[in-house]
Amino acid sequence: MIVLIFSVAIFGPMIHRTDPGEMNLDFIGTPQGPGKQFPLGSDAQGRDMLARLLAGARISLSVGVVSCFINILIGVGVGVMAGWASSSDKQRIKAIDTLLMRSVDILQSLPLLLVVIIMQITVKNPLERMLGGRTNVPLIFSPDLLSIYFALGITNWLTMSRLSRGEVMNQARLDYVLAARSLGQKSRWILIRHIIPNCVGPIAVAATLAIPEAIFIESFLGYVGLGISAPQASWGTMASDGLGYVSTAPQLLIMPAVAISITMLAFNLFGDGLRDALDPSTRG
Repeated sequence: MIVLIFSVAIFGPMIHRTDPGEMNLDFIGTPQGPGKQFPLGSDAQGRDMLARLLAGARISLSVGVVSCFINILIGVGVGVMAGWASSSDKQRIKAIDTLLMRSVDILQSLPLLLVVIIMQITVKNPLERMLGGRTNVPLIFSPDLLSIYFALGITNWLTMSRLSRGEVMNQARLDYVLAARSLGQKSRWILIRHIIPNCVGPIAVAATLAIPEAIFIESFLGYVGLGISAPQASWGTMASDGLGYVSTAPQLLIMPAVAISITMLAFNLFGDGLRDALDPSTRG
């Protein structure tokens, strides 16, 4: 499913060469059903629904992957630093763990979605001025998407940091770490060479499950009007536009909703399967 979704997002717009923002004046105000001109119909502005679904796939997947990458960089970095500091015998170093985790506690007490919305509004305009507008860069590097990348990446790493900290603390108590220390290996080498590689499995699973969460948040931002600016397409903005025609043209709401659901289901199933594959307790 994931391979198919990525293939559609990458190659679909190359095959179906229609501008998702192009309006057909003959069909404005009257959504069209599937036909020769519009394979999946058109919306109320006369725009090709298939082209908009393909463009929305690129946006949603880019948001999920990029925010997940930022999430890993910040969350794993903070979690590994805190977990390794917690396993130290020196109180001065243990204080680093206390400081980092109390900071995480404070950030987790804030409503995540509200923080994302505030940061997205705050960052978008400075980015647009810096880049000289939306038309000078590709869509996936536009100020709208860069602000979403930044907002999700900065706020969505808290769970990852706690997971990484717990894994490092568990590994630091095992006998192989004590053996490495007794052989005179440096702490930095033990952390990089032994502990972090043994934490990759749970972190990879958590990172996979973070992608659908980011996709859902981006879709919600688009639904409430804080995502991609018109006439560009995202699944959230398409669902928002289709809500007003739910009685006369329900496909305008159903198609983006189904696309969001299938993508989230695929990544959740992949994350569950990856967890089972990497869990030693399930191996015979």
